[in-house]
Amino acid sequence: MTTQLDFARVPFAADLAGHGDRPAIQTENFILTYRELAGRVDALALRLGTQRRLVALAAANDVDSLVAYLAALVGGHPLILLPEDKPAALESLVSAYDPDVVLRSANGQTLFEERRAGTAHELHPDLALLLSTSGSTGSPKLVRLSAANLQANAESIAEYLGIGPEDRAATTLPMSYCYGLSVINSHLLRGAGLVLTDLSVVDPCFWELFRTAGATSFAAVPYTFELLERVGFAGMDLPRLRYVTQAGGRLAPERVQSYAELGRRKGWELFVMYGQTEATARMAYLPPRLAAGHPGAIGIPVPGGAFRIEPVPGLEHGELVYTGPNVMLGYAETPADLGAGRMVHELRTGDLARKHPSGVYEVVGRRSRFVKIVGLRVDLGQVERILADLGIEAASAGTDQGLVVAVVGDHDTHLLAKVLSQGIGLPRAALELHAVGHLPRLATGKVDYPAVLALSKPALPEASAHGPGSAGGPGNGPDDVRRIFRDTLERTHIGDGDTFVSLGGDSLSYVATSVRLERLLGHLPADWHVTPVSVLEQRAGKKPAGKMRRFFAPLETSIVLRAVAIVLIVGTHVGLMKWPGMAHVLMAVAGYNFARFQLSGERLPRFRRQLSSLARVAVPSIAFIGVAYLMTDRYTLANVLLLNSIVGPEAVTTQWHFWFIEVLVYILLAMTALLAIPWADRAERRFPLLCPLAITGLALLSRYDIVDPGIPHPSPTLWLFALGWAVARTRTWVQRCAASILAVLTVPGYFFGDTHRELTLVAGILLLTWLPTIPVPRGLQRLAVLLASASLYAYLVHWLVYPLLVAVSPALAVAASLAAGVAYWAICTRLMGLLSRTSRARLRRRFGRAGVRSS
Repeated sequence: MTTQLDFARVPFAADLAGHGDRPAIQTENFILTYRELAGRVDALALRLGTQRRLVALAAANDVDSLVAYLAALVGGHPLILLPEDKPAALESLVSAYDPDVVLRSANGQTLFEERRAGTAHELHPDLALLLSTSGSTGSPKLVRLSAANLQANAESIAEYLGIGPEDRAATTLPMSYCYGLSVINSHLLRGAGLVLTDLSVVDPCFWELFRTAGATSFAAVPYTFELLERVGFAGMDLPRLRYVTQAGGRLAPERVQSYAELGRRKGWELFVMYGQTEATARMAYLPPRLAAGHPGAIGIPVPGGAFRIEPVPGLEHGELVYTGPNVMLGYAETPADLGAGRMVHELRTGDLARKHPSGVYEVVGRRSRFVKIVGLRVDLGQVERILADLGIEAASAGTDQGLVVAVVGDHDTHLLAKVLSQGIGLPRAALELHAVGHLPRLATGKVDYPAVLALSKPALPEASAHGPGSAGGPGNGPDDVRRIFRDTLERTHIGDGDTFVSLGGDSLSYVATSVRLERLLGHLPADWHVTPVSVLEQRAGKKPAGKMRRFFAPLETSIVLRAVAIVLIVGTHVGLMKWPGMAHVLMAVAGYNFARFQLSGERLPRFRRQLSSLARVAVPSIAFIGVAYLMTDRYTLANVLLLNSIVGPEAVTTQWHFWFIEVLVYILLAMTALLAIPWADRAERRFPLLCPLAITGLALLSRYDIVDPGIPHPSPTLWLFALGWAVARTRTWVQRCAASILAVLTVPGYFFGDTHRELTLVAGILLLTWLPTIPVPRGLQRLAVLLASASLYAYLVHWLVYPLLVAVSPALAVAASLAAGVAYWAICTRLMGLLSRTSRARLRRRFGRAGVRSS
């Protein structure tokens, strides 16, 4: 075992206090000097102890993570550095390497999990840091970096960037990524400042912080430049910006030239850089003065490093080999490797390169990015370059069975495939092209090539042969209250005091439950969803008589509205009829159901219930839209992530098909976040009607364009959601009159003079306000229940179903769309129920074992 004296120090980490009271860290909320930072680092290093131990850190871009990283370096404790948002990767590496200490940053403090007092490992005295290679986070294969590696690379970067004490770098990349970490190391080395943030460059708050903190630089990967163009970076006023660095993949030469020219005009420089985790971070940089003339080059070696090109038999270009003090010690794949010394003296990059007469190097391909298809050797990088020369952004992946290429934009993939097959000599049958809205990317911004390869076999969900039970009751045997709750809520343990809401019921499970209960009880009270099971059981068997009940069954108004709305929405889109406005009625119904099912019980349980209900809307939607994205060219990744309303085009295209789902998710998220605040929670409980009316009033500022929040693009609908919420809270006829008057006064003009839509919306809100139930012919009851239950899912799937049949028969297209929606509802309900039961079973086993141990 090693002792405190048996390790090499990292000078920039050990000498923090030498920079005195210079600002080291600046966040949105405070500034930390180097002296204060050193104090925190020394305190944590003392807690880690004097005997060297293996430490794992799940790091975010926050002060606690930075302190933990530096404390490990100062104390000589080899550190496995992982991203904070990848718990599976942490679990995998903890299992593989059995660290002595695990550190996590949470809620402004460092969670210190000491797994043993000493160490179970033989740790080489030079070992300082262990990082996952790009794309292999969670893999047991780690890069072993020494203290000398970290110091040398920080010094070379600081030298060629000319970093000085007055510089301030914004942390645009995760510190667990070697590129992001190199920014931190090189600035701490020179006593410069770090603007510590995890905000994205598309967030206006990032640029506000950037200006306020006087930031002088930021780091970017190729994808960052796409985001910069989206937010209008070229027109920003950033008076202290000195330079921008780029690495993490090849940036298109024309974009290098464009940003180099932009920097020249604006007074800042662009540094294109090249590196790998195995070289600590950086191996080469392109001096800004050469960017215009050599935009495709990686540049020259960093100070202290050197390149040579080693010939590769059978290939035109040789492999780029790097030597320098920043080359790793070697790889680790098991804990036994942690005691090994230097195994690598030069780094074979795997990149094919050439050297220009001017002295700069250019990467032209990668040895590992070759596949052999029908006996032909295909360079995947060359495929991308052919398309890039045509002005098309693309990513290619392949196996020995074929080539898969994702191309960005609305291109003729058949024509491009023909061009490619001729250009690389590959049979057309061995080539697949897929048009995508954006290239799939990893968290680091690099292209996700496995995801590109997966485009060749999109996975469609398999429909179960049997959906969940119908309203008539699944299985055999007579209904009782507990059986109904067990069937519809997927619960096994139901107590006397449980209610529909306390058991996790929401608007999606409400329909089937209410209909079966109404059939059992004869009359369903308005507050049945918050009535204890034992009370409902006492009412069972006391059905009121009446001739009307033989032919009609009362269905709650919200259920009828959902069933009618989805038929009219699909019918209108298909062209079978014309009855617009029902989607906005459904938004009011959504607010009505939110108040009934999500706003009872204690704050924490109802918060969990709100998140669960939100997931029941968002997850099936994302899953289906993801399939639609893969199968068609109508949608983008923004649709899949439910972000089109925020970042999508202003013009109404097929990308706006799912606006209702997106806006509903935004509103549910906002309301859940609002009510998670203690004072807001107390206000809602104390003023149950006044609270939604206040939200309605605030939302009307947007509805009347008094205040423009900027997002989302569709006409503001929060006021309809809040008005539906208020309707659910009305208890007297005076309150109902007030809600009705509010609807009558605010709806006119909402659809710019479309009286039919406005009358539809007003009628829907008034029905919701004044009629608790609507009699429905018994022969239509089950159909209405199915359509209401599946309304969300039918809205999703009809966009793909009806275009296939509308030319044959519009009526058939409507029927098929509704049937497909019911089928997707059945599948999702079954899967979500299975996941819920599995999760609860795990919790019971976990706490059951805990109880045994504690006893």
